[in-house]
Amino acid sequence: MAWRISFTPRAERDLGRIDPQNARRINRYLRDRVAPDPRALGEPLKGQLREFWRYRVGDHRILAKIEDEQLLVLVVKIGHRSEVYGGH
Repeated sequence: MAWRISFTPRAERDLGRIDPQNARRINRYLRDRVAPDPRALGEPLKGQLREFWRYRVGDHRILAKIEDEQLLVLVVKIGHRSEVYGGH
């Protein structure tokens, strides 16, 4: 069973700030590669961000929270690799 992908308002704003080609690439990656099994490709983060998983799409990073009870991948932040981890 495929997982649902949902975006926080912040993640939606982040995605809207990315150029359309990369935004489509990120959406396609989430739909086609993450939704079938969110733990197959991502990596769990450590330290203060340990509740989140990281996915790489080119130079962009997606931070998401995996909610097993609801079969939900909640995308909380999307950004360039140099900026995404700070200030969460």
